[in-house]
Amino acid sequence: MPQWQGKSKGNKTGYRIFVFVIRKLGVYPAYVILIFVAFYYFLFSSSTSKHIYQYFRNRIGFGRWKSIFKIYRNYFLLGQTLLDKVIMMAGIGNKFTYEFDGEENLREIVRKGKGGILISAHVGNWEAAGHLLKRLNTKVNVVMFDGEHQQIKDYLNEVTGGRNFNVIVVRNNISHVYAIGEALQKNELICLHADRFVSGTKTITRQFLGEDAKFPLGPFALASTFKVPVSFVFAFKESLSHYHFYGSELFEFDNSVSRQEYTDGLIATFVKEVEYKVKKYPEQWFNYYNFWKNEHAG
Repeated sequence: MPQWQGKSKGNKTGYRIFVFVIRKLGVYPAYVILIFVAFYYFLFSSSTSKHIYQYFRNRIGFGRWKSIFKIYRNYFLLGQTLLDKVIMMAGIGNKFTYEFDGEENLREIVRKGKGGILISAHVGNWEAAGHLLKRLNTKVNVVMFDGEHQQIKDYLNEVTGGRNFNVIVVRNNISHVYAIGEALQKNELICLHADRFVSGTKTITRQFLGEDAKFPLGPFALASTFKVPVSFVFAFKESLSHYHFYGSELFEFDNSVSRQEYTDGLIATFVKEVEYKVKKYPEQWFNYYNFWKNEHAG
């Protein structure tokens, strides 16, 4: 069974050090430091490395040695994407370039005036395209679990100055649902990840990369409840300084089908889309726990 606990690695001190280096020396010197940080995790994070090895070996189909090498590459890319996210959100000078597929779909959401839901996964780094979301001229709300929120929200707000970015925390009560509803009424965007869940939440099982895996039902149930336009969004790093953003065609509630049918359709399309993207960018899979129900090392 998946064992994600609703918390992500990282701390405020680490962010402060890297932001200091970026502001004083630039992005690339910070990447040089990441070479050593990634190697540390490669050597000493066996609890997460074993799961990412199983992913490369069993789900992607790489050989043993290639899978081991890809573990390091994965940690290195994760570090880059975390730094890039802060750089973009804080407006720190950089030379990043972007290719946008589907920007018109997100603009269409704003034009409709009902708000919208952007669903993604812990792959790539779609947050790095934050300046695109700002160009949409509407507020962006990112939904996070409490563990993630406690570690990074305060410092991100400090660095970014709260630029067009708001965090909605998922708590044990349903206060986050009311916050989402209020944001949608203001024609704001809600950003959700739909590949992780914590114990006690509702899930649905779908085949993903050849093996059954559980996905959270909540993001898709919210979409069918509020009946606002939905787009699946991703951004993948294609070089040290270039990102490729994807925004899918819109999904809108059809009164001729039931909420259950609409929800099932969203889930099926999302899982298929994530699978396609992961096969195209296998090194940018950032789930470090037993994602599949019956996973074995090979």
